[in-house]
Amino acid sequence: MIKLFDSELRVMEVLWDRGDASAKTIAQVLGEQVGWSKTTTYTVIKKCLDKGAIARSEPGFLCHALVSREEAQAYATDELVDKMYGGAADRLVASLLGRKRLSREEIDGLKKLVEDLQ
Repeated sequence: MIKLFDSELRVMEVLWDRGDASAKTIAQVLGEQVGWSKTTTYTVIKKCLDKGAIARSEPGFLCHALVSREEAQAYATDELVDKMYGGAADRLVASLLGRKRLSREEIDGLKKLVEDLQ
């Protein structure tokens, strides 16, 4: 799996939300969203290409995501659990649940999720 940094995730978000897009379109979107210059965006696109997170085709330098949002989320979650909770997913869940009051519906959904995992 590929580790994506925050800047690379911004490029990926554009592709995940819009589908395939030209580098020019990605630069326009990120220029509007976060104020990036075209040069900055192209540099980050190159990093994503080098990592194998996206593929490029012609004409128009069309970019295509090779990593799904779900794959990126799974990697980031696994990394968080390993780094902050010593690999213990139950400690992460306990930390999350200890900070928020859940509705009956949310509790029932979590119970079902746990049952489905057994």
